[in-house]
Amino acid sequence: MIELQHFSIGYKENSLLHEVNATIKKGQLTALIGRNGTGKSTLLRAIAGLNRCYSGKIILDGHDIACMKTEDMAKTLAVVTTERTRIANLRCKDVVAIGRAPYTNWIGRMQEADKEIVMQSLVSVGMEAYANRTMDKMSDGECQRVMIARALAQSTPIILLDEPTSFLDMPNRYELCTLLARLAHDEGKCILFSTHELDIALSLTDAIALIDSPRLLCMTTEKMRQSGCIERLFQNSRILFDVTTNTIKVKNSPI
Repeated sequence: MIELQHFSIGYKENSLLHEVNATIKKGQLTALIGRNGTGKSTLLRAIAGLNRCYSGKIILDGHDIACMKTEDMAKTLAVVTTERTRIANLRCKDVVAIGRAPYTNWIGRMQEADKEIVMQSLVSVGMEAYANRTMDKMSDGECQRVMIARALAQSTPIILLDEPTSFLDMPNRYELCTLLARLAHDEGKCILFSTHELDIALSLTDAIALIDSPRLLCMTTEKMRQSGCIERLFQNSRILFDVTTNTIKVKNSPI
């Protein structure tokens, strides 16, 4: 579980979030949405301990990150970024094995139990047949699944993903988010991902965290749909987002 207590963050006079109190629950897939430049990536970096320029508290699984050691953070939270991994001659199972780093001995040698976790993580994302294939010979969707397997191998209760559907076509976007939902439900993990895909956020997630700067509104997906907050935030004079059909409508300009 992720808790923000009296949390504020921003740059100089630009306050992105101010005095936020919010909870991202475990066992759920939560989408982080908001307009461009409102601080989605900034918030994820703060939760991951990569940006300490904030006030208030971030509580991960009951522990204030300000008091957590690096090795404890690595066993509590895993991060999947938007970067494409294309390393020649690096096998999928070797990439996933990096997730076991917090648990290996001082020379990084894996035990049999670690190897089993690596393979099980590949099985969980449907990539066990690709274990010995190199990352430079795979599609973007396949590589993203491998990176999620690496996060699973890290055996953390919390997983953060920054725009995991970037570079993917529509079928793969839905397939990936369906996978994330299954992992959250079946393994009881707290999974938070940022996205610009409002249709995916409204159709496949359990909850939505909406940045309406300087506020962060966290609700179940159904309550968020009924609240009208998304329409108010994303509409402008010509474009409206319809939460009933998950579609964007463009108003006709007067002639």
